[in-house]
Amino acid sequence: MHYKTITLEMIREQPELYETLRWSKRLLPAIDAYAIDLKASHEAWKDQISQANPNSDSRQIASEALELAVQELRDRLRCASPVAEAEPLSLDAAIAYIRSHSPTA
Repeated sequence: MHYKTITLEMIREQPELYETLRWSKRLLPAIDAYAIDLKASHEAWKDQISQANPNSDSRQIASEALELAVQELRDRLRCASPVAEAEPLSLDAAIAYIRSHSPTA
C-alpha cells in the first residue's frame, strides 16, 4: 500500500488545509502522521471484517477495509480543514470524529 500517496492526494482535496500545512512547513510531518493513522485504520478494519466474514476473499476484505479507512481519514481531514471550522459538522463527520478519538475495545 502507498499510504503516503493516498494521504497526500486526500490532503490536496482540501486546498485550504493543504496550503496551510505547506505554508507552515508541516505538510510532510502531517502526511507521515496521517499515513500512519490510515495504515492502522486499514489494518483494524481488515481484522474486523475478516472476523465478521471469515470466509471472504482476503483481497475483498482488504479493499473494503481500505474504503472504510479512507472515508474515516477523509472525514478527519474535513474536520481539520480551516473552512470546516465555519461549517457545522455533518452527523457522519461527527460520528467519525468521535470514533477516531475513542479508545478501541
